[in-house]
Amino acid sequence: ARTAIVVAMSYGPDHDPLAVLGQPDRAAISAYAQNRDYHDVMKGRLKQLAGWLAAITGEAVKVFVDTAPLLEKPLAEQAGVGWQGKHTNLVSRRLGSWFFLGEILTTAVLPPEEPETDHCGTCRRCLDVCPTDAFPAPYELDARRCISYLTIEHNGPIPRAFRAAMGNRVYGCDDCLAVCPWNRFAVEAREAKLQARDDLRAPAIAKLLQLDDAAFRRHFSGSAIKRIGRDRFVRNVLIAAGNSRDSALLPPIERLLADPAPVVRGAAVWAYRRLATPVMVEAMREAHMSSESDPEVCEEWTS
Repeated sequence: ARTAIVVAMSYGPDHDPLAVLGQPDRAAISAYAQNRDYHDVMKGRLKQLAGWLAAITGEAVKVFVDTAPLLEKPLAEQAGVGWQGKHTNLVSRRLGSWFFLGEILTTAVLPPEEPETDHCGTCRRCLDVCPTDAFPAPYELDARRCISYLTIEHNGPIPRAFRAAMGNRVYGCDDCLAVCPWNRFAVEAREAKLQARDDLRAPAIAKLLQLDDAAFRRHFSGSAIKRIGRDRFVRNVLIAAGNSRDSALLPPIERLLADPAPVVRGAAVWAYRRLATPVMVEAMREAHMSSESDPEVCEEWTS
């Protein structure tokens, strides 16, 4: 390929994505995942654009949406889309922080754009707001501390050190994006498939705790959330439940103490111990420990 064309698609929310953090009985889902999977939406649009380019130039084209080891953000910077902010995400003077990137690689020779330059200045709002201190320095991210990584990519139990800081965030984290001052120029998503579903803006934790695998697949059909699977998602919801201080959630948590998935049982133990009385915890420990074979779940009961 001789040319990389970088395209941005806004998913700017029509509401304050941080407002849900003040509702402990509700789950916070990252704005980008509140409707259709952006990979599918954007790839369809890019293929249309690439087809048109191939038709008028006769050159080869290939489309990418987070599907290959392309260094998207440096490419986008070179293409003038935006600059990599102190939170390591791309920021645009026209779109703020709320946009997806996609690329078309082509053998066509096209005139280059002017690269974008850094406009963060002395601002450090994104660094200071991070609940888990995931930025050791400006422009550096420690993914092992990032709630987006922990809730989406991380397999196994959430490390204890970060559970309380997760609050009610069950899929991703928007804090560092949402506080960026450049978002005052952001545009709301015009693509209907990227506008938030009402039932995903602030879903009730109690309802999400009831999802078995079939219900999870139905509920999140076509959503990016489906990619992480029911067990990892319910693990996250249980951490949110444990942080809720709402003892009304104890019955659904108690049912999950016997879930087939160890990662769910372990998170259920943690949530139960946060909300139940010592007498209740001791009774449940006795009921479950004799049949528990997973060492990590046993550790949750005994630590």
